[in-house]
Amino acid sequence: MTINCKGQLIDLSTPKAMGILNITPDSFYDGGSYKNDKAILNQVEKMIDEDATFIDIGAYSSRPGADFVTEAEELKRILPIVKLILDRFPHALLSIDTFRSEVAKQCIETGAAIINDISAGKLDKNMLSTVAELRVPYIMMHMRGTPQTMQQQTQYDHLIKDILFYFSERIAVARELGIIDLIIDPGFGFAKTLEQNFELLNNLELFNMIEKPLLVGISRKSMIYKTLGNSAQEALNGTSVLNTIALQKGASILRVHDVKEAVECIQLVKSLSC
Repeated sequence: MTINCKGQLIDLSTPKAMGILNITPDSFYDGGSYKNDKAILNQVEKMIDEDATFIDIGAYSSRPGADFVTEAEELKRILPIVKLILDRFPHALLSIDTFRSEVAKQCIETGAAIINDISAGKLDKNMLSTVAELRVPYIMMHMRGTPQTMQQQTQYDHLIKDILFYFSERIAVARELGIIDLIIDPGFGFAKTLEQNFELLNNLELFNMIEKPLLVGISRKSMIYKTLGNSAQEALNGTSVLNTIALQKGASILRVHDVKEAVECIQLVKSLSC
C-alpha cells in the first residue's frame, strides 16, 4: 500500500511513525509545551532524527471536553507554524489535524502534505470536496458528535460492526468525489468508553478487510493510564505495549508523542516476520 505525498510515494506495507506536534494550550499530554519557534523546531528536528515519516500538527485540541476554537484562531495558530517548519525542513511531510476545510486548504497551499480529519468530513460539509480538489492523502477517523459532546455518545448496537459500517459509508462518499489515497483511523478514545477501546484493539485485525492503510493513535491516552492507575506522563511503557499489539494486528501508521520508541516497536515487530 502506497500513498502519494507531494509526488513522493510512501510505502505503508512497512509501518511508519507519525510524530505529534500539538500547538494548542490545552492538549491532554503536551498542551502548551511548544510556546516559541525554537521549541517547535527543536521538537520537529528531534522527531525527524528519530525517523518520523510524518509530523502531525494540530491547533485545535480534540481531547474530550476541549474548548471550542474559532476557525480564525485555528488558522492564526497553525499557518505560521507550517511555514516555519517547512522553511527549516523543506522535505518534511506535514499532516494537518483539522476538521475544517478552509484550514485544510490553506495549510496544503502553504506546503503541507496530508489532511487528518477526526470527523471524516462530518463536521464540515466542504471537507471531502476540498480534499478531492487538493488531491492529497486523507485520514478519516471514526467519531461521533464533537470533542465537546463525544463522550456522551458511546452507545452502540455492535461496536465493531457499527464502526466498519461507518467507514464503508464514508469511503464510498470519498471515492465518489475522487479521493484516492485514504487512510482509516478507528478513533481510540473518541466516543468510546475505556472498555470499548480495548474491545476495539482486540478486534483491530477486522479492519484489514477494508483494504486501506490503518492509523492507530493510542499514544499516552487514558485507556492506558486509567487502566494502570498512573498518568499520561507515565504512560510511555504502556503505549509501547499497545502499539506493538496494534502492529501485530495490521497497523500501518503509529501516531505518537514518542517517535524513537514507536520506531523501535516497528523494527522489532518487523523482525518477527523475517
